[in-house]
Amino acid sequence: MSILTSDLLRPVNPSHRFDESVLLRYAAANVDGFPASPTGFSVSQFGHGQSNPTFLLEVESGPSLKKRYVLRKKPSGEILQSAHAVEREFQVLKALGDHTDVPVPKVFCLCTDASVIGTAFYIMEYLEGRIFLDLKLPDLSPNRRKAIYKETAKTLAAIHIVDVNSVGLEKFGHRENYCKRQIERWARQYLASTGESKPERYPKMLELIEWLRQHIPLDDSSEALGPCLVHGDFRIDNLLFHPNEDRVIGVLDWELSTLGNQMCDVAYSSLQYIVDIRLGDEKSYRGLEFTGIPEGFPSQAEYLAEYCSASGNASAGDLAKHAGKAGNALVDSAWEFIGRKTVLPNHPSPGQGALRNHQNESGIERINQYITQGSGKFVPSQKLDSAARARELLFDGMNHASLGKDSDLLGAGLSNLEYAYLCEIMGRSVWAPQVFNCGAPDTGNMEVLLRYGTKEQQKEWLVPLLEGHIRSGFAMTEPQVASSDATNIECSIAREGDNYIINGEKWWTSGAMDPRCRILIVMGKTDFTSAKHKQQSMILVDVTTPGVKIKAPLSVFGYDDAPHGHAEVSFENVCVPASNILLGEGRGFEIAQGRLGPGRLHHCMRLIGAAERGMQLMVERAHKRRVFGKSIAEQGSFLSDLAKCRIELEMTRLLVLEAADQMDRLGNKRAQGTVAMAKVAAPNMALKVLDRAIQVHGAAGVSSKTALAHLWATARTLRIADGPDEVHLGTIAKLELRQARFGGGNKFAHDKNTNMKIKGYIEEADYLQVNKLSESPLHILFLTHHPHMPSSPISP
Repeated sequence: MSILTSDLLRPVNPSHRFDESVLLRYAAANVDGFPASPTGFSVSQFGHGQSNPTFLLEVESGPSLKKRYVLRKKPSGEILQSAHAVEREFQVLKALGDHTDVPVPKVFCLCTDASVIGTAFYIMEYLEGRIFLDLKLPDLSPNRRKAIYKETAKTLAAIHIVDVNSVGLEKFGHRENYCKRQIERWARQYLASTGESKPERYPKMLELIEWLRQHIPLDDSSEALGPCLVHGDFRIDNLLFHPNEDRVIGVLDWELSTLGNQMCDVAYSSLQYIVDIRLGDEKSYRGLEFTGIPEGFPSQAEYLAEYCSASGNASAGDLAKHAGKAGNALVDSAWEFIGRKTVLPNHPSPGQGALRNHQNESGIERINQYITQGSGKFVPSQKLDSAARARELLFDGMNHASLGKDSDLLGAGLSNLEYAYLCEIMGRSVWAPQVFNCGAPDTGNMEVLLRYGTKEQQKEWLVPLLEGHIRSGFAMTEPQVASSDATNIECSIAREGDNYIINGEKWWTSGAMDPRCRILIVMGKTDFTSAKHKQQSMILVDVTTPGVKIKAPLSVFGYDDAPHGHAEVSFENVCVPASNILLGEGRGFEIAQGRLGPGRLHHCMRLIGAAERGMQLMVERAHKRRVFGKSIAEQGSFLSDLAKCRIELEMTRLLVLEAADQMDRLGNKRAQGTVAMAKVAAPNMALKVLDRAIQVHGAAGVSSKTALAHLWATARTLRIADGPDEVHLGTIAKLELRQARFGGGNKFAHDKNTNMKIKGYIEEADYLQVNKLSESPLHILFLTHHPHMPSSPISP
């Protein structure tokens, strides 16, 4: 079952009361936006298992204005050292909220002065959402269960990819020996809370302590992986979901967060598959793998793979009543788990032909599912086909044959790999992509409308774009900020009733100079106060809307790049319907990644063709021109350069084709590393080839007599366009370092029979991570470290 945040409220526990008038004065002075002279102020308490008492503050200012805040404080009285550390909670929430897109409540202030309400506390924003108290999600449909757990895995991955050095958390804890310290602290707590007039010690628990000490992960004492953020209590009922949508809007209860081994979070969040510890008199504590996985619920292998691909307690009385039985059940489950060879069964369950379908949050991105054939070869069961969604919306799902004259409107259904070969051919000319209606930015904008547009948006803009009747532009880059970091953009998109008002300056708006350009996709900020990657949105703007002004054309090394061109565009109080927003407010980065992945690769594909054109012209020129008594083709230095050009071109072509293939098989996000490599390699390779071709042509090479100069100029701009080299190199390096967290090394260097077995469950790229999780003693540690154990939760 799920429960709304507001349904958890109750009157303040008498033992938790404080002087509300003192708190009101403090909040008015220290909380930004807090009413200075409120007409009403009330305090209530949240009732769902809060180890740190948590309260709702409601402030009224006038008849219609009411603001809500959440206060979280340390409990009164003596507490364990390092426990209930609200100061640490505030620190991590502040860092994540200011510098990342991890969904956390915004924090306003931290008070360490105990004279205010008796203990330290902090105040944060109130979020209305759903909390799922039953991990089986019985009140949801199978599809929504799957979506909830996919979102859970994605959220955990978002926490784990945080660069703690860049957000100011590098000293938040000690990374080394994390598991060893946890085991020793847990062991001390267990021994101190059992035996000699206390609950009886369970012999298997003592044996388990020794087993864990002997099986600490090998990388636990290493500092090579660097500091990694750990939540410490990550489970679904510490996540706040949107009231209607299946997405996380807040990760709660960071009391145990620290730096350490992130696989502890992963193992703990997988606990429900192994053991089910809930308050009550249940005779069995077996988890979902024994009692049966509900329909739509992911298997443990699927949940772990989803994580890899994305790279509150009860009252003391109830706890004491059942803790002994639950604790022993946990220990028994731990020993059963130790006896396993792997967490993954030998064969897929009936009906589980695929790991997951890689749909995005709106269910509109259909990416390859995988099937295992008798030969053991992994093949895609369907192609990446954004057109399928458009066909569903525009033609009510009619099949290709019944569309008649519209049968070719949505294309031939080519995969990225198939399209790569055609793009290479078109790339030999600067204007060929326009002839085939395959030029930038139109292809990227078509993809955005295919993936994210509504039926009405597609009918108005996508269909005429596909038919070639109009052209489009893409407006993101701004002259006053470094737009390679899109969080810097300043263009505002403000909601006013049923409209959005847009104000800002853009430049390098590709496509805007084409006289046929009718629609712009504009990226701006709808909320300047949200997490930095949730502030941006994308919206459709008709270029004829009042306030849109094409100020000036921009040339590229002197070329106007006709017919599409690039422009400086201003938006002054541009009013467009609210229905023009794409996907919803705060989804701009999500759309940008969906657009830029294919767009970057299309550029790379075309650059291969440009380099081939340069090779062809270079060879022709070398045969025709003679210097110092022989043709250039006979010169030793030319032969060496020509051979090197061919080697680099072929290597880059294979890298680009590999990136296209990965996008088809694994999806854009999983392929981001290879796409980034291709985006760096392709323009640099093309520049070398074209530079050598220009050198062979001499003065003619830099003139307009050949296509070489224009091709070179285009290739040079692509070291900046769609992300500069430095950004992509950073992505590549971070992914490489992140891989080390899962064991590093060659992901194909594993036992052949085991690899074959796993292919029925997950893509080969996921196997290393999931297999490492299945072998980890961290599963055992978190079977025994659970809030329903007699001892206290482990502190950071």
